[in-house]
Amino acid sequence: MNGLEQLQPLIFPPPVDFWPPAPGWWLLLLLLPAIGFGLWKLRHLWPGKPPVAPVEQPLDPVRVAALAELARMPKPYDGAPAGAWLQQLNGLLKRLCRNHYPYSQSHTLNGRKWLAFLDNRCPAAGLTRWMVLVEGAYKPECKLDDKAIAGLTQAVDTWIRKHV
Repeated sequence: MNGLEQLQPLIFPPPVDFWPPAPGWWLLLLLLPAIGFGLWKLRHLWPGKPPVAPVEQPLDPVRVAALAELARMPKPYDGAPAGAWLQQLNGLLKRLCRNHYPYSQSHTLNGRKWLAFLDNRCPAAGLTRWMVLVEGAYKPECKLDDKAIAGLTQAVDTWIRKHV
């Protein structure tokens, strides 16, 4: 008798059934969706990203020059006539518009249309409230109080910084 005849026949294991799973897997199958739904409902309790403060973009050289010119303009304080100052403000704004919006024909606008054009480009400045900007240059001896001068200067400054 040789050694091969003494060997036992090969035993193949039975195939593993994947269905039905063991009892513990049924519990996991039920718990996973419930846990997922609970986490989805509680997502508002997790701390989110901290709010990012808006950073102002650096100004281009044209705007820097316009702001410097605005700062150099002599303001008509103490009851001085404001007509020349208002003309200078209008001239500065018209030059900026001609530079930034060359095809808009903004240099031909006047009165309310001019102020509406400015406000369409930068609503934050609120220049439509300052009708004196377009009418004051044509009124003899137009005078502004210090609060109006500061407010108009601030509105023009805001427009120069933020217009699109």
